[in-house]
Amino acid sequence: MLSTRAVGMRRFLTVAFLAICACAFGNAQDSTGGGRPIIRRIAPVYPELARRLNLEEGVVKLRITVAPDGTPKATQVLGGNPVLAKAAQDAVSTWRWAPAANESKEIVELKFHR
Repeated sequence: MLSTRAVGMRRFLTVAFLAICACAFGNAQDSTGGGRPIIRRIAPVYPELARRLNLEEGVVKLRITVAPDGTPKATQVLGGNPVLAKAAQDAVSTWRWAPAANESKEIVELKFHR
């Protein structure tokens, strides 16, 4: 059984590690998207790990490759909290954009609130 001090130290180290990861993700290069209208948007599910770590809010920035039919083909995390990144990618994978003649790259920023 871990002492109260050991549990506190473990929590501190976990939060410190996540903060360092968030800073590393935050330095990603930004680019502009094509601006295709989103016709179906599903809100992301707040991850259980984020709840346990008492993360009140966060932001994740993604670059999405959208097929001509409006479905997402690929996502790339450009920045934000890594604890929230998977939930953001899962949500965006269900989104639909307006059809277009060509594939496009879209930039999306998702804000999480507990």
